[in-house]
Amino acid sequence: MNAYDIIKTVRVTEKGTIQSEKHNQYTLVADRRATAPQIKRAVEELFKVKVVRVNTLHVRGKARRQSTKAAGRDADWKKAIVTLKDGDRIELA
Repeated sequence: MNAYDIIKTVRVTEKGTIQSEKHNQYTLVADRRATAPQIKRAVEELFKVKVVRVNTLHVRGKARRQSTKAAGRDADWKKAIVTLKDGDRIELA
């Protein structure tokens, strides 16, 4: 897998914004098969930053209904919380 296959997107949430300001941590959506070392290499390659630590967890999809009575389900996904070296930043604009 290349870096673009491993890192799907950056999650921008209220909690994630506070984490990025206070702790220099960013929340990413990663490929479910990717390991922490692969995610670290992909972030360093894509964003040209130094990664200090990567924490990962699997997030189960929620049960949903889409304007019908038929129940559905969101997809499961992998969350990666990446801590960067002091002074490094990921520009989200």
